[in-house]
Amino acid sequence: MPNALANETSPYLLQHRDNPVDWLPWGEEAFRRAREEDKPVLVSIGYSSCHWCHVMERECFEVPAIAEVMNEHLVCVKVDREERPDVDAIYMDALQAMTGHGGWPLNMFITPDQVPFFGGTYYPPTPQRGMPPWPDVVRAVAEAWRDRREEIESGREEMVAHLSGAAQLRAPADGVPGPEVLDRAVELLRGAFDSVQGGFGDAPKFPPHALLSFLLAREDGRSMALQTLRSMASGGIFDHVGGGFSRYAVDATWTVPHFEKMLYDNALLARAYVQGWQVSGDEVLRRTAVETLDWALREMRGDEGGFYAALDADSEGIEGKYYVWTVDELRDALGEDADAAIAWFGATPGGNFEGANVLESRGPEPDAAVRDRIRARLYEVREGRERPGLDDKRLTAWNALMVAALADAGAVLGRDDYLDAARTAADFLLTTLRTPGGMLLRTYNRGEARLQGYLEDHAYAVEALLSLYEATFEPRWFVAARDLADVMIRNFGDRQHGGFFATAADHETLVARRKELEDTPIPGGQTSAALGLLRLAALTGDGEYEEWARGTLALLGQVAARHPTAFGYALRGLDFLHGPVREVALVGDDLAPLAAVVREQLRPYLVVAGGFEPEGDVPLLRDRHPVDGEAAAYVCERLACRAPVTGPDALRAALS
Repeated sequence: MPNALANETSPYLLQHRDNPVDWLPWGEEAFRRAREEDKPVLVSIGYSSCHWCHVMERECFEVPAIAEVMNEHLVCVKVDREERPDVDAIYMDALQAMTGHGGWPLNMFITPDQVPFFGGTYYPPTPQRGMPPWPDVVRAVAEAWRDRREEIESGREEMVAHLSGAAQLRAPADGVPGPEVLDRAVELLRGAFDSVQGGFGDAPKFPPHALLSFLLAREDGRSMALQTLRSMASGGIFDHVGGGFSRYAVDATWTVPHFEKMLYDNALLARAYVQGWQVSGDEVLRRTAVETLDWALREMRGDEGGFYAALDADSEGIEGKYYVWTVDELRDALGEDADAAIAWFGATPGGNFEGANVLESRGPEPDAAVRDRIRARLYEVREGRERPGLDDKRLTAWNALMVAALADAGAVLGRDDYLDAARTAADFLLTTLRTPGGMLLRTYNRGEARLQGYLEDHAYAVEALLSLYEATFEPRWFVAARDLADVMIRNFGDRQHGGFFATAADHETLVARRKELEDTPIPGGQTSAALGLLRLAALTGDGEYEEWARGTLALLGQVAARHPTAFGYALRGLDFLHGPVREVALVGDDLAPLAAVVREQLRPYLVVAGGFEPEGDVPLLRDRHPVDGEAAAYVCERLACRAPVTGPDALRAALS
């Protein structure tokens, strides 16, 4: 008989609905039951594409004898970390404080008033590699709850204070640090940079999305960003058959990925590859962006235009089976093209992953026609395999990241299909996933939108709507961005100490109301809010937006400069704040030639408005007029504009 998860919409929770464990979703019912039965609560957190989450379910949660032990001693709660980043962040912070490490599945034991007291990650069903068996862990926790309750309760105040720590952060008296901290951050990054393979640190190696945005904006950082982009594009972390990136590489060379594909990785990386192409003109970078976005449109889009969350790492219960090839499989699939493909992909009889080959692009690449033929044939053959599991929930924050990527790529690359997809997804967010009060909801699946949105949902959406406005010059996106920014400030802003809370003022009460600071690995909601508000301030001249952004960056600036690998987007916000920001107003009927100049290279310190609405919704366009019937460009700083220019060459000179 299904448990209480049967009524959920998260694919991860639904995977556990037939477990013999009496799972409950996160909510008051679980804590009421724990109080009444005087039991500790197990909060077991994971996500649908998590390999070890599947393993622990199969080994422990599906076993009736183990489930009986859990049901006897615990109230058991399952959480999808992607639906509930607030709950996940609290207990991941607690786990790292307790053990010095983290990961998923995250299994945390908490009191009925939500205070954590013991936790871990994956546990086996029997003793393995020094790890205690899960049933013994459960019995030990139950014994401690019964016999050492006072000891458990004694750590309550210290733990709650720790979990609330970032919310107690205060800005230094001198406010936002100056631009010199950015130079120091680049030097620290240069010291951590892998000059051979690109990226930062050793294995496992994650794509440094937020840092790429910061480094591409600065001439002193671009070489690191470009080398990283090229290395990832040639490695096995990129799917050379179908497009798109896996979540991370298990090695330092980007060769063998952990095969799950996340929407957020691909949105952020597609945008970075477009920017890398603008900086370098490298055709490989442009092609990688296109193949990534084409994959998302082909495989990750729902009928309503929203984008799914993730593809699993496993198929047929085996990690990576869908993606890897033996040499014999390549020969059978490709015939006369096989030798060229084997050389291009570096495939060997022994393989580079459990006897098979993760394909790389580090050998001699065939000419375009042969290359396209090889990819098409391998894709056709691969489609006959069992596909990885799909997490088809649509998350507002991740969809906003994809809207921004499609908008930027559509405008820069001249892809109207990307712009259309961005419009459709933005409409989906602003209608299906918006409450009558103007706030966003977190998730949509099976025809139902639910869960109050978080700071990151609103902050990413503000940035995405501004990108879509700048790509299309359709005023409705600007109006929506401004409305949503006001909603964000009103519901998440900390008027006393600056910055933004991760949850809204009327969010359900958790053990702590937090401010999430760093990139994890997607941009922190704090710094996304700051950058979106700085862009909005530049387009409107509204000083309140800039003050909110300054308040956030004052909280984060010094720590970001000392720990740049964790605060790339905060550095990007500081860089924009201190940069030579200019506003460009394009007015007239045919704006395409002027807009093409704006987009022909990366201009990280520029915002642009377009159209002809001297009394319209976009302040930058007010009182601006064409010149003698020709489309004109006004180049401005803090809305103080130079004399208008006409024609691409004149605008190019004005921007140089």
